[in-house]
Amino acid sequence: MRLLNILVIAVLIMAASFVYKIKFDSTLQLERIAKLRGEIRKERSTVANLRAEWARLEAPDRIKGLASRHLPHLRQAHPTQFDTFDRLPERPPVFVVPPGSDPIGAMIAMPDATGSIGRQKAPR
Repeated sequence: MRLLNILVIAVLIMAASFVYKIKFDSTLQLERIAKLRGEIRKERSTVANLRAEWARLEAPDRIKGLASRHLPHLRQAHPTQFDTFDRLPERPPVFVVPPGSDPIGAMIAMPDATGSIGRQKAPR
């Protein structure tokens, strides 16, 4: 009978220590959750402040004032300044670089590759 009592007491002590460990772990988790919630609240507040500042910075009246103060020499664009597509100049030619060890030298050797006058022959 004595052995059974000692065994029951040992099981009760182990159960109590196991319950205490679970309570301690849950307390640590609750503290961690509270800390994370505080950080989330802080980050949301920061995001809200940044959005408010962004809205203030991109306000049309503010941008118009900055443009008139810092860009007074620019004039407003008028629809008459634009042209139609059929009056655009031709595309510049596309130069294909031949394979070789010196692609820049090959481009320079091509006639009118740089838009300058061609090479002149040296007088004899």
